Amino acid sequence: MYYSCGYSSPLGPMTAVSDGRDLIYLGFDAQRHFPFELVGQSLRKDLPVFDSTGQWLDIYFNGRNPDFVPRIRLVGTPFRLDVWRILMGIEYGRVTTYKSVAMQLLEEKGLSSVSFQAVGSAIGHNPVSIIIPCHRVINSRGGLSSYAGGLDRKESLLKIEKAYF
Repeated sequence: MYYSCGYSSPLGPMTAVSDGRDLIYLGFDAQRHFPFELVGQSLRKDLPVFDSTGQWLDIYFNGRNPDFVPRIRLVGTPFRLDVWRILMGIEYGRVTTYKSVAMQLLEEKGLSSVSFQAVGSAIGHNPVSIIIPCHRVINSRGGLSSYAGGLDRKESLLKIEKAYF
């Protein structure tokens, strides 16, 4: 059974989905890769994880770095889980590049090569927007490129963090 909850952010409505204990999805409504079927089959319910997610988002949208992370359970391939873990290490107010994420993955896993396209796809399919900070990944030229919630939101999120790119 899955449960959902809405959140009214300054950048537009968001939806959170939980398995009853952990957050499994957070994103802007109707963004690319929005899990319409999952949300459609979920029940609206107040849960502690939604309370902590809302608190986290309130702190974040007020321009501060939350000092906690709501309970999250990520579901994905081992490759995607590795990429999302790397994203969690990007500090508040900092940016990195898609290439840097790929190079870190190569180094950590001792791989001889990795598909930059696969890394970009994993970043783009991040199921927990903002908390897993895929918006902090920019292109190698220092510009914004691709964000499931839209480039205007990506830019706004980076401005909230006073991140320079």
